[in-house]
Amino acid sequence: MTAPQADLTGWIAAPFTAAGYTHDVYRKGEGPGVVLIPEMPAIHPGVLALGNHLVDNGFTVAAPSLFGTPGQPAIGPRTLPVVVRGCVAKEFAAFATNADRPVAHYLRALARDLTEQTPGKGVGVIGQCFTGGFALAAAVDDSVLAPVLSQPSLPVPLTPARRRDPGLSEAELKIVEKRAADEGLCALGLRFSEDAMVPGARFKTLKDRLGDAFEVIEIDSKKGNAHGIGRMAHSVLTGQVREVDGHPAYEARKRVVEFLTQRLAAS
Repeated sequence: MTAPQADLTGWIAAPFTAAGYTHDVYRKGEGPGVVLIPEMPAIHPGVLALGNHLVDNGFTVAAPSLFGTPGQPAIGPRTLPVVVRGCVAKEFAAFATNADRPVAHYLRALARDLTEQTPGKGVGVIGQCFTGGFALAAAVDDSVLAPVLSQPSLPVPLTPARRRDPGLSEAELKIVEKRAADEGLCALGLRFSEDAMVPGARFKTLKDRLGDAFEVIEIDSKKGNAHGIGRMAHSVLTGQVREVDGHPAYEARKRVVEFLTQRLAAS
């Protein structure tokens, strides 16, 4: 059994400009809004399958095309150039610690725009891999009610400081902390236990700062684990999902839908 995949059927793209950047945003569905930020190298078939799953569960999904070519395979000859460009782009600040990333300002504006077009007082945001931490940075804006950080990989964890870094600036994290204390904001974080791109130290930083407001799902990928998940497993909500009850990534995806439903339905 392989991970679910889908194509661009039914998705409608239109440019959205904010914070000095313009990206096409692919939209689909009805109901409460979810900003689905793609993982590298693009809005690939696995991301589209996740988007369709959210649509099927009653959400309006807006997926900004921040890099790559929508619909292209997750692995192919164009993958490495996209990753390299992403790593050097000022928009993403891939190696910077304590960084207020320009893309976060764009995503906050997109979240506000989606909030205006959908039911409820706010939206969810799902970030994945390269974009995982952007979901929490977006939650600086009060339009974001349900941030999901799936395998947040920035800053690239090459040093102890980068491994501990939460993926947003101290000023942004303080705002998120305040929202958690004052408004009951909660965030959900997902990672595989042996994923070196998503250090446990990063989640420890977030847990130390946010406490019970940061729910962690850590899937066992140690050698000999019960589900045969490899030590290189990375993409919790796309590449590693097997649609079988009890499979940890499938159960994690169920929890994401439940989390979004709980947080957004109450708004």
